[in-house]
Amino acid sequence: MRKILLTLGGTLLLAAPARAQLSDGDLLDTIQHSAFNYFWNEANPTLGLIKDRSTAGSPCSIAAVGFGLSSICVGADHGWVTREDARQRVYNTLHTFYTWPQGTAASGTIGYRGFFYHFLDMSTGFRMPGWDPELSTIDSALLMAGVLDAGAYFADPTDTTEAAIRTMADSLYNRMDWTFFRNGTARIYMGWKPGTGFGGFGQWQGYNEAMIMEILALGSPTYVVPTTLWTTWTTTYNFGLQYGYQYIIFPPLFGHQYSHCWIDFRNIQDLYMRNHGITYAENTRRATLAQQAYCVANPGGFAGYSDSLWGITAGDDPDVGYQARGAPPTQNDNGTLSPTAVAGSLPFAPEICLPTLRNMYENYPLLWGTYGFKDAFNPGHLPSPWYDTDFLGIDQGPIVLMIENFTGNNIWNRFMQIPAIQNGLSRAGFLPSGAVTAADPPKPVLGLALLASQPSPIQGRGTIRFRMPVAGRVRLLLYDARGRRERLLLDDERPAGEQSIALDASGLAQGVYLARLETAAGSVSQKYVVLDR
Repeated sequence: MRKILLTLGGTLLLAAPARAQLSDGDLLDTIQHSAFNYFWNEANPTLGLIKDRSTAGSPCSIAAVGFGLSSICVGADHGWVTREDARQRVYNTLHTFYTWPQGTAASGTIGYRGFFYHFLDMSTGFRMPGWDPELSTIDSALLMAGVLDAGAYFADPTDTTEAAIRTMADSLYNRMDWTFFRNGTARIYMGWKPGTGFGGFGQWQGYNEAMIMEILALGSPTYVVPTTLWTTWTTTYNFGLQYGYQYIIFPPLFGHQYSHCWIDFRNIQDLYMRNHGITYAENTRRATLAQQAYCVANPGGFAGYSDSLWGITAGDDPDVGYQARGAPPTQNDNGTLSPTAVAGSLPFAPEICLPTLRNMYENYPLLWGTYGFKDAFNPGHLPSPWYDTDFLGIDQGPIVLMIENFTGNNIWNRFMQIPAIQNGLSRAGFLPSGAVTAADPPKPVLGLALLASQPSPIQGRGTIRFRMPVAGRVRLLLYDARGRRERLLLDDERPAGEQSIALDASGLAQGVYLARLETAAGSVSQKYVVLDR
């Protein structure tokens, strides 16, 4: 695996022996491989079902299955399992969801109207007895993301099993009756239950983890929804300022990460984002940086919070069980942190995520176990620090997928070629970043800024984007992590607006660099990560 040089320190809160230091590449490989093992081992291999969490008696979570299907493709690529074994496991999974009965009965079914119950019995594949789980639209969407990704991965036209996987994947997606779940309204309902129907369930509105669900609905060739589904979704966004960063607010980080595990939003924008001058990927980056800044400020006074110890998202809690936590603004923050929140933002803010993952790995050994990072911990909990005992499928999934996207873009590259995804993004109005249509209103004047590089991290060659509010002379300089000037990238007159400059990084050592943009109106700085090719 490629190696990344970052020399940012961690914070040691508890007196515990530190682990031997691994290179960044070996650290990520260890974290990713350990998380992959959850999906391979905590499963019913015959049915292809995956447990919600590692505890005995846990039901299957269909969201965990979705993350697991993509993780199994990663495992085959890395040689952690053979392609043959991975192919058979994926086939078994899709065969279960493809053939098990659907209907309105409260038991003895796997789903209804092409959607699936949130929790299933691990031994039978039917709706989990005694749990009264809902037919879940978001969990069905996360399942379907993995189904479609697996169908794209197993693409050998000469192999009959792989052909069957692709056929079942397409059929499962085409069966999803999005019209039923709109129930004559402008939005999609969150759930449905036998006997009570949509009663007690709200409708999805942005911004949160359901963005991928909206794209899947818009891409459907069989149950066509109007394009207004997306604009209705975006009208409820809350674009605000938190700790110096402007972005769409959603406190728990998982809402900024789940859809991005499969969809590459780095170089595309819908109308909403064109009007705000950023991408959804940049939005996730800002949400991540804002949360780090919140933990540095630490308004709640929680033990350990720092620039290298943060990660507030949904997960287990020492006092109230599983709940959504987030910041900023504060949502149920009580000092509990989750490693998956950090790994899930790795492709967007590696300069802060890698040091935090390293700090958690090296200095909090009780946070680590059979499948890598456990769900959560609270180092300041009284009377003693609390460490979760469980591993969760919806934690390990983003860890595997986002490390894979960070190191090679593999899932993004594959998933973005799926016709249904291309259709869904197109119908939602996504265009390449910076594209303008006649329907676009004038953009507001935005301030001086250095923006995310393309790609991020930079490997070999890339571009650094920046924005100038007025025309004038600009200098762009690049410094290494010790503050030594490496290059003068630009010294010229430039017009107002967003623009970019090419960076040939082939002569730079891998690591973190600071770019500084200087104009008569002021200066700004931004960190960038350079990897070996």
